[in-house]
Amino acid sequence: MTAPLIDPFARPISYLRVSVTDRCDFRCVYCMAENMTFLPKKDLLTLEELDRMCSTFVRLGVRKLRITGGEPLVRRDIMTFFRSMSRHLESGALDELTLTTNGSQLERFAGDLAAAGVKRINVSIDTLDEEKFARVTRWGRLPQVLRGLDAALAAGLKVKINAVALKGFNEDELFTLAEFCAARGMDLTWIEVMPMGDIGNEDRVGQYWSLKDLRARLEERFTLTDLAERSGGPARYVRIEETGQKIGFITPLSHNFCESCNRVRMTCTGQLYMCLGQEDMADLRPALRNHPSDDAPLEAAIRAAIGLKPEGHDFDYSRQRADGQVSRHMSHTGG
Repeated sequence: MTAPLIDPFARPISYLRVSVTDRCDFRCVYCMAENMTFLPKKDLLTLEELDRMCSTFVRLGVRKLRITGGEPLVRRDIMTFFRSMSRHLESGALDELTLTTNGSQLERFAGDLAAAGVKRINVSIDTLDEEKFARVTRWGRLPQVLRGLDAALAAGLKVKINAVALKGFNEDELFTLAEFCAARGMDLTWIEVMPMGDIGNEDRVGQYWSLKDLRARLEERFTLTDLAERSGGPARYVRIEETGQKIGFITPLSHNFCESCNRVRMTCTGQLYMCLGQEDMADLRPALRNHPSDDAPLEAAIRAAIGLKPEGHDFDYSRQRADGQVSRHMSHTGG
């Protein structure tokens, strides 16, 4: 059981993204419906079960663990989990423990995260306009998030801003966001909006702003140099020569990045999605809960799931409809 996790297309699986909760204190228009129905607590893996699950993946060769949600920092006692996972950093079994957050709770937890061995985090901010921020997040407040950013930087965390490219919403902030990040030593990654979940009357095709167009706009003002480096995720990076900062592009629609996919995603209920853009999943919870003192069934279930990982996803807006749309919300799978 010590063989590494290799999928059917000879890609080693070394990166696990884990949702620790489907709950969030925001209701971003591209992620959730405004009136969400959340899972009952009994359906969620306990913090102890999440520890056992993640530790099994680490034992099978996962080197990077990213904690997501919903909003991971709204889960009660979540720092207990981070402190427990830090043992894998100390042993050298895990290269990186990190998280993606909306930033609302960073003012409280940035110092604790740094103490648990977290070195860098991703914070989702789509606009620096307070009114627009309230509109796109529905429940969020920008000043609270900005205080969280300050706390994270003060704690020594490396911060990367993730911004979803939304046509007609933040196109006019392309340079403002770049300059905001450059002034604080933060990198910035733009993400194409993905067709996931029923979000009410939001128009996926109307929201879609191709990152090819976004990059062309950047090049009107800045000199961009393509970088070979990768951070373990799907982003492709450039350096802005005028500021020295990195800008990333995650392009599931205009440029499929599946050929190098090294990651899988686990929900807070123990469902493993081998591809963000496919409905197929493997439920690992029975193997976890039915064998509390024997990890062999869980390891076997994980290996069987990796054996079903598809070659790629089917996201497509080219026919003016959200083809390849999956029914679950982004908050269910983990960003």
